[in-house]
Amino acid sequence: MKTLLSAMLLACAALAAPAQAATATFTGTLLGSSEVPPVASPGSGSVTVTMDNVGHTLTISLSFADLLSPATAAHIHCCTAPGGNAGVAIELVDFPNATSGSYSHTFDTRAESTYGSAFLSAHGGTPGAEGALFGGLTSGHAYVNIHDALYPAGEVRALLAPVPEPATAVLTATGLLALGALARRRRG
Repeated sequence: MKTLLSAMLLACAALAAPAQAATATFTGTLLGSSEVPPVASPGSGSVTVTMDNVGHTLTISLSFADLLSPATAAHIHCCTAPGGNAGVAIELVDFPNATSGSYSHTFDTRAESTYGSAFLSAHGGTPGAEGALFGGLTSGHAYVNIHDALYPAGEVRALLAPVPEPATAVLTATGLLALGALARRRRG
């Protein structure tokens, strides 16, 4: 029985390692009530960020609607706990100057030009900035917000939350089944 359990744990570890090494996806809903402090805005939207540590890319896809004033800037901010404010990690270049629209861009996370200068400096250059951003994203300490003339500190914000990849769900289910089988054997 110990051999079976050891084999299952080894298989689970082998499955989990590649899942963590390549890419991770994060999503959020843009709302005025998520700003700190909250703002009364009918604006809303959704955002998906995918970071690939092997290919050194960060892809963002965002849609927004009903801002009270055309967007003047948008950023990924990092690294603070939910309810806090953080500096700019990445400026969303060429963001539409509109009250509704969409945005999609892929950044090279090895390029200094990807990061805000203060973020880059605070983390000792590109490798440190890339690691800090990934750490902030995976711990739920990064957010996206859209700024405009009416709300220069941000009209809508989305806290970025990790999306479990399918391998994690399979790994969790396998572990639970193994524990259930082990418990039944001990009782029987």
